[in-house]
Amino acid sequence: MQQTAFRSVTDAKKGPPPWSIVGARVVLRDGVIEGGVDVEGGRIARIHTGRRMHEEAIDFDGDFLLPGLVELHTDNLEKHLMPRAGVTWPALPAFLAHDAQLLAAGITTVLDAISLGDLEQGGGRFDTLRNSLDALDEARTHRLLRCDHYLHLRCELSWPGLPGLLEPLIGRPDLRLLSLMDHTPGQRQYRDVDQYRTYYSRNGLRWNDDEFGQLLEQRRDQQHRYRDRQLADVLRLLSGHPVPLASHDDTEVAHVDDAVAAGASLCEFPTTLEAARHARAAGLGIVAGAGNLVRGGSHAGNVAAFDLAQAHCLDILSSDYMPASLLQGAFILHRQAGWTLPEAIATVSQTPAAALGFTDRGRIASNTRADLLRVHMHGDQPIARSVWVEGIRHF
Repeated sequence: MQQTAFRSVTDAKKGPPPWSIVGARVVLRDGVIEGGVDVEGGRIARIHTGRRMHEEAIDFDGDFLLPGLVELHTDNLEKHLMPRAGVTWPALPAFLAHDAQLLAAGITTVLDAISLGDLEQGGGRFDTLRNSLDALDEARTHRLLRCDHYLHLRCELSWPGLPGLLEPLIGRPDLRLLSLMDHTPGQRQYRDVDQYRTYYSRNGLRWNDDEFGQLLEQRRDQQHRYRDRQLADVLRLLSGHPVPLASHDDTEVAHVDDAVAAGASLCEFPTTLEAARHARAAGLGIVAGAGNLVRGGSHAGNVAAFDLAQAHCLDILSSDYMPASLLQGAFILHRQAGWTLPEAIATVSQTPAAALGFTDRGRIASNTRADLLRVHMHGDQPIARSVWVEGIRHF
């Protein structure tokens, strides 16, 4: 049976006619069963075992049935808005291309990570904020989206205009996560300042040695003048809004302590095992990069996600800059790190859903949304073959 009707996830209240999946290896939160599910009204009506073949059933022929993936931090939209250095793309078609790429990767719920501020004016993010939000709102209004999109606002604490950008956005109903960032060179992600220089060179920003030395002094002075004051502003604005808070690129124990004091519940991309272990002891959920797992290590010289997994300091995977890495990363946890398949799949479904306050998705269970993913294995490579969002097949 083929279901390819193009509908918005926001307009799927009734859903398609009842239908079923059979012949699947169904990954539940506590095991894997041979069977399938019945879907009614865009939700999972029941889980069954065996092969109950009938006219409205899709035979998975032994492929895996997973819950749709939940992504809490992706910068993928930026690549579509700025496909090359100095090139900007129209926002709406960029957003729709981004949506399609996520869906093809098995992602059904996504938090688009939008940066509030950038330490370098030529970095490109100043130009994309408003366009990104306008494109999201237009696409949602006109039912053009297939994934379920929400917002993750990344607050650059050392950028002086931060509070003015955040204040009009803090009450948006689609805001699901706010993270505290400080990309001042010489610490955290950019403790090796050459990494900072390399990153911005991709956007055409280049400095000679004297210019770069002066820039470092300016950015450290900027951090001293703005970071603490604007952290207080962010927390004041966040007060009264039930939005989870995340730290970002924690490197030292003190960074984690600062995050806990601010009320963070998540530790995003810790750069050292020391920081990750301290975050675990403090009760923070730990987010690691799926791309780090797929590549076998960090591209920036930070702690390997595999080492975090081995140390039991990994709860959630994020695709960050490569959507396809989310599914791949989960299977690497299972195949190479020795996690059970339900444990591994939870890092890209159930656990991020729970951290973000979603109670209706992230797992295969009765009366949850029929956000479903068919995965075929080609050797060790998982391939997303079909994706359903609220019972509608979009891929």
